[in-house]
Amino acid sequence: MHVGLEQYLTVSFLLFALGLLGVIMRRNLLVIYMSLELMLNAANLALVSFSRFNDNLNGQILVFFIITVAAAEVSVGLALIVALYRRRQSAHVEDLTTMKL
Repeated sequence: MHVGLEQYLTVSFLLFALGLLGVIMRRNLLVIYMSLELMLNAANLALVSFSRFNDNLNGQILVFFIITVAAAEVSVGLALIVALYRRRQSAHVEDLTTMKL
């Protein structure tokens, strides 16, 4: 059985749509954050699949840079969520306005 580009892009689209739905529907910051990471990984999957089926490595090299930026994003984002939770004992989106000085 041969898996083609269409199947990879379908899975990537479904993952992106699921992440977008999580960002739009949820109020908990951790769930929103995980949904954003899911969307980022869906874009990575699309880039790698295009790269593989076009026989060049440009998309795969770009994915390594995206993963590096995502690792930095994780540390900053989780630090902000922990700071919000320590201050308000909640991780809801509505509590973000209390973080202003």
